Amino acid sequence: MKLTIKTLHGFEDILKEEVEELGGMNIEKITRGIKCEGNPEFLYKGNLALRTALKILVPIHSFYAKNEKELYDRMYEFDWFNFLDVDGTFAIDNVVFSELFKHSKYVALKAKDALVDKFRDKYRRRPSVDTDNPDVLFNLHCANDYFTISMDSSGSPLNQRGYREDGHRAPMNEVLAAGMLKLSGWEKGQTLVDPMCGSGTILVEAAMIAMNMAPNLKRKDFGFKTWPEFSPILFNRVKIEEQSKVRKPTIDFTGIDTDSQAVGMARKSLSKIGLRREVKIKEMDFREFKPLSENGMIITNPPYGERIGTNEEDINDFYVSMGDAFKQNFKGYDAWVISSNKSAMKKIGLNYATKYNLFNGPLECDFCKYELY
Repeated sequence: MKLTIKTLHGFEDILKEEVEELGGMNIEKITRGIKCEGNPEFLYKGNLALRTALKILVPIHSFYAKNEKELYDRMYEFDWFNFLDVDGTFAIDNVVFSELFKHSKYVALKAKDALVDKFRDKYRRRPSVDTDNPDVLFNLHCANDYFTISMDSSGSPLNQRGYREDGHRAPMNEVLAAGMLKLSGWEKGQTLVDPMCGSGTILVEAAMIAMNMAPNLKRKDFGFKTWPEFSPILFNRVKIEEQSKVRKPTIDFTGIDTDSQAVGMARKSLSKIGLRREVKIKEMDFREFKPLSENGMIITNPPYGERIGTNEEDINDFYVSMGDAFKQNFKGYDAWVISSNKSAMKKIGLNYATKYNLFNGPLECDFCKYELY
């Protein structure tokens, strides 16, 4: 089957490598994703094991439409009965990039109307819309006048691993954390410090990499589980195979934060993957911390100012002190910092050796490497 696998901006090459390692075929890189081919086993394995994937979509219908009537007609003409039962529920998730169709909600509404009218005209009844927990989640993608309708095999985005509790003020997307680890070149067995760890997302993602644990191994729900062709036997075999790869690692990870609530959340997340004792989480100011290892890697997501309301002067002073702490306490380390506050980044007082352009939610960020000699 043909697949479209979505990721975040900047992670296309990493995702391509992951898909190749997992056995995907005829791989083609696209903006914020890749296209490939795979069998049902690959589909199940991809949803469990791809660290930088957000969604795995199965395209089922494509067409051109230049107005709402053409959109409705092309949607109505399609044979939906092979993909949705009249007594089932569905939802349509949509992504629209078009000068012809400027109101994405209206596009989804017209598509929904055509689908339910098709059922109503044949059965005199129709499937129901359920945006919270549909039997089938369709994805509508519009690029100018070209539409692609896909089945969403993932359901909820794959960054929702199931280990993190709600409540942190500025949580990092799990796929972003995993992608940052991959971009940085961090390797299993290497000392890792997150001096502003928040709820611990970077550390948990690193811990799962160190354990060979598939990132969604503990997740219960996937969109494909409600599909008529879903094979529980094959899925369970794939899951057991992934579980057999998990190993208890020897690691040197430290997370530091002054927020007691965030520290508690980080510890809970680590408990859910079985590494609460192995990863050290300290409630303190990282500027007072001195690592025992002579070399290692820092990967961190400091405050930017935009999200938590810190004023510019305080943010600049903080970045100055962050740079000073890196230089004084972490000689021999590589420090990777992600931030949307580019003026504050200059206050670190170090020249970056490498820089990537990433997005943390809607915020365009620099992800910079500093070598601390």
